[in-house]
Amino acid sequence: MSRIEQALEKASRIREAETTTVSVPSVGAVPPEKAGAAPSNPYLVTITDPESIAAEEYRKLKAMVIKLTKRDSARNSIMVTSCGSNEGKSVLSINLAVSLAQEVSHRALLIDADLRRPSLAGYLGLDASVGLAECLRDGVDVSSAVVQTGVPKLDLLPAGASVRNPVELLSSPKMKTILGDLKRSYQERYIIIDTPPILSFAETQVLSLLAEQVLLVVREGAVTPQELREAIDILQGTRILGITFNDVSAQSMTKRNRYYQRYYTEQKQA
Repeated sequence: MSRIEQALEKASRIREAETTTVSVPSVGAVPPEKAGAAPSNPYLVTITDPESIAAEEYRKLKAMVIKLTKRDSARNSIMVTSCGSNEGKSVLSINLAVSLAQEVSHRALLIDADLRRPSLAGYLGLDASVGLAECLRDGVDVSSAVVQTGVPKLDLLPAGASVRNPVELLSSPKMKTILGDLKRSYQERYIIIDTPPILSFAETQVLSLLAEQVLLVVREGAVTPQELREAIDILQGTRILGITFNDVSAQSMTKRNRYYQRYYTEQKQA
């Protein structure tokens, strides 16, 4: 069996948190998103439930991202995408950015580049009517469109108004200039770019060439081996940082995660 076939076979089952793909690295596995922790942002477990297993998985993902990018501080932009819709890429983008912002030596900027179905401002409880679309279409200065999230050291460039031509806007020289300016403005800042699914929309392929790294989110049971193969093929020529498995079932959690849960339970009871 070839190396890519081994990776696809494992991805088709999306099993354990320590699954290691061969074609590209597996950089994390996240349990199902926790609902009900907070009315305004129930899925942001890194904020609402920092001692949970899910929050710890995001911290492990953060640690792996820092490890894989520390050799070149200029490679600070990471595009997050998925094969299809409803795989949790936006929630993962926010929780990863929060975890990065919680590092002593790092800041984080979220960019909502999903101009078709923006969601980051909603998850963060922000009313942001001006954003990336206005910067690209109307020449709005990007510094005036970036908003504070309420999370220390985490800012957001929201998507802005819905547009009919996201491919043309996101593939324009203006987009390249905006992203270049944002990358140069803070060398210690990670830029997390939430994008539409890679198999569905052309603009994601364009954005993958502008970001230095690509993180592919795969929801357990939602992606076929063929779809994963197609996504990886489309991303050829980019730097795939890795695949992170989302919504991993309880049966797939490792003994280490069970130990983590038991450890914190014992700590609280002590």
